[in-house]
This record gives sequence, C-alpha cells and structure tokens, in this order.
Amino acid sequence: MLIEIKVPVFSESITEGTLISWLKKTGESVERGENLVDIETDKVVLELPAPQAGVLTEIVKKDGAVVTSGEVIARINTAAKGDKKAAVSSDKSADTDKAPPQADQVQAQPSAAQTAPLLMPAAKKIAAENNLTTEKLATISGTGRDGRIAKQDILAYLKQTADSDAAGLQPDTPSDQPIRKIQPDGTDDTVPQTAARTDSATRQEKRVPMTRLRMRIAERLVESQSTAAILTTFNEVNMQAVLDLRARYRASFEKEHGIKLGFTSFFVKAAVAALKKYPIINASVDGNDIIYHEYFDIGIAVASPRGLVVPIIRDADQLSFAEIEYQIADLAKRAQDGKLTLEELTGGTFSITNGGVFGSMLSTPIINPPQSAILGVHATKPRPVVENGQIVIRPMNYLALSYDHRIIDGREAVLSLVAIKEALEYPVSPLFDD
Repeated sequence: MLIEIKVPVFSESITEGTLISWLKKTGESVERGENLVDIETDKVVLELPAPQAGVLTEIVKKDGAVVTSGEVIARINTAAKGDKKAAVSSDKSADTDKAPPQADQVQAQPSAAQTAPLLMPAAKKIAAENNLTTEKLATISGTGRDGRIAKQDILAYLKQTADSDAAGLQPDTPSDQPIRKIQPDGTDDTVPQTAARTDSATRQEKRVPMTRLRMRIAERLVESQSTAAILTTFNEVNMQAVLDLRARYRASFEKEHGIKLGFTSFFVKAAVAALKKYPIINASVDGNDIIYHEYFDIGIAVASPRGLVVPIIRDADQLSFAEIEYQIADLAKRAQDGKLTLEELTGGTFSITNGGVFGSMLSTPIINPPQSAILGVHATKPRPVVENGQIVIRPMNYLALSYDHRIIDGREAVLSLVAIKEALEYPVSPLFDD
C-alpha cells in the first residue's frame, strides 16, 4: 500500500517551513515512528516520523524546499518492507562471480557504520554545504545532547581548519622584499611586498541563505523598532547582597533541590516584584487598547545554535527559586538541542536578556513584541563606587530597561527599574522558601 507523507499542520502563527535534511534516502526501509526529515519553522525544528513501516519509494520535496501545512513531501510503500531483503538477496546471487570482500574490508564497513557521528539538524546542513566527509566529522567532538555534533562544533572546526591552512601558506618571495615598479617617466613606485600581494585564500566569500529562525528574528526586530516608540533607561545595582546569599545558600540549596543556584532566578524574582508595583510595564498594546496582564509570564532570552530564542517561564510569580532554576536549566538545554516546542516560545508579558554571560557591559535591548518592556542584564564587575563619602570596590551590574513610550511614561519606567535594583540589593532569605 502506498501512503503519502504530509507536512504536519502548523499553528496559526506559522505559515510555512523549510526541509532541512532528509534522514532517509529513496529505496531505504523505514520503521514506524522513525524520523524521516527535519522541518525548520521560524520558531522550532519539527521532526516528521514515519506513520508506518515500509520503504521510502519517493521524495517529492528535496532538502531546502519551502513547504506548507498538509503538503505531500514523500511516499512510503508499506507492502514493500519484506520485498527489499529479497531484492538484496537476488542482487547478491547475481554477484556470485565477483570476488568476496576481504575480511578487513568487511570489518571496516561495520566499524564505520557504528562510529558514524550524530549531527544536530543545523550541523548537518553546514556539514553538507562544506562537503565534510564522515572521516572529518569523526574528528569533531560533539557538545550536543548524547555527544551529538552541534552547529557551533562544525563552525569551530571550520575556523580551526581555515586558520591551520592560512598558517601553512608560504609566500613565493620573502614578505619583506619590496616590489620595484618604475614608471616610463622614471618615477620609482616601489611598494612593500606585504602591501602589494593579495592572498586569495584570505579573501574568499561564501553566500548562505538565512535560516527561517534568523529571518523571523530579523522581521520581528525591525517590526519592533518601526512600530514601538522605544526608549531605554539605565541604572546600576550593587550585587554584593546577591553574591553573599548565593555563597551562603549554594551548598544547601543544591543538596536539597539537586540544582545549582544561579543568578537569573534573582533577576526573575526582582522583575516580578517590580511588575506587581507597576502593572503598565507588564502590559501590551493591541490597536488602540492597552491589555493589562494579571499574570507574569517571563521570557528568558537564550542563545541557541539556530539563533536567539525566548522561551517562556509561565506564572513566574508562583514559582520558588528552585522551580525557576529547574525551568531555566531545562529550557536552556532543550534550546541547545533544538527541542523547544512552539507553545514554549509563544506569549510572554516581559522578557529578560543577559548579555553579561558574553561579557557585555552595557546595551540597549530591543523589545520583543507584543510586549512593552525588556530588561537587559550585563556583566557583574568590581568597580569603584562612593559609599558614605568613601571610594570602595563593589561588584556592580549595569541594568537597562527598554520600554514602549506609547504606553509607558518615563516615570514608571525609571521607578520600575529602581524597584528591580532595590529587590536585588535587599533580597531576603524567605524568598528561598518553597
């Protein structure tokens, strides 16, 4: 029986997707539930499992094709499952005159099949674009789930290879020898070899299409800046109290809850406290209406191999520190593995982005529409500050709150950021209670 493989029905916010890579070839047998192809949307990467076992007889849409909900992309012959082995057997019978493979060849083939590296979807695409063989991929250490090779692993390998190739290039003539150029009028236009010589290996270009997620990020950021009146207010916060609390509770917290006490949970708690004081910061614009959200769904910006994603911590005001840390760790891990669901990336009333993990000192974050504000957190560094007329060194963090001036006035924006500052500088231990 021939069955059609169709693109799953996308949610209302997604209109189309892109086939990243087929994991099966035409003529190969498939098992029920086995992933056939990865489909990238502007939010998540979906796996399309085989509905029944059989043989993949036709691939209608190739890698890179843009597809819509319900579109036929392949066909499986469920009746051909048992015929494939027979066909293989007959092929072997026809090849009886050929010399049998050597023992070392037979051993090498199963060995290669067993050690074939596993790649994340984005890594597969980059590996194919750069013609990386299985032997080359086998030399790359994967940092993804279960040792899978991720996008950043491929990029690091390509950079290392390029650097090695560049280091091995030898100039045809000593680089410090000048190139003499005498013009007809006798003018000496001698120039150094280093200035005159152009190394083509360092001036290569490669054009690659944007991923659907990157296109969506670009679209939303432009939309945010073109539709909202974005302003940013800044403040500094002394993180000494937070550092002291973490040092005091770190061991007992991890022993009791089985997870480390990070910094982000403090910022989530502080943000919720400020949003309760100033509800307009937690509101959004819908046409000529202002929607006040009486719940607190906090988006946490996460850098993933596919680009920036903002998974949501729902009802953050009702969660303990431990529950927030669990969710942050889980969302960050699945963001790296490309396993976030569409529901986990949808909604949110306020967002937090932490450029400090990359060393950022200050930034002006862009609002994630339809939200009306976003908190930018930066690197905590020891800095000289004045306390009681004395210059002292304190661990300082610069906070930035970008807000939509259409509905948020400067007063509320500044006061809400002060509230976040105060919640961080004067945290209390009962916050750790479940």
